[in-house]
Amino acid sequence: MAKWTAKHEAPEPLEGPVVATVTGGTILWFALFLVQLPFYGWFADRGQLWWVWTCAAGGFLGLIGIWYVRGRDAALKRHAAERAAEAEAEAAGQAGQAGQDGQAGQDGQDGQAGRDGRPGPQV
Repeated sequence: MAKWTAKHEAPEPLEGPVVATVTGGTILWFALFLVQLPFYGWFADRGQLWWVWTCAAGGFLGLIGIWYVRGRDAALKRHAAERAAEAEAEAAGQAGQAGQDGQAGQDGQDGQAGRDGRPGPQV
């Protein structure tokens, strides 16, 4: 049997409001738990208490999920800020290097003279 290989690259994962989604789901689980509490005896008489405790477990696991996705969101934002700072530093370094080479750089002289006063290349 031949091994299957993908014909196309996988698309990038969709990023959405993950923290809001998990928070909404957690609130929903707790709301369902609270709605079922007045009927605890009815569920107990029919052997269906797992309905009540499933909602409680969903709410508590949702709290763990909120903690997790908030940390993930903070890490993603921190990583994006670091990459932006690196790109900015790299761009500033290239602009400074261009000015030292006599090309258009930080001096704003369009390549006429570099920082050392020597004429730059004619463009």
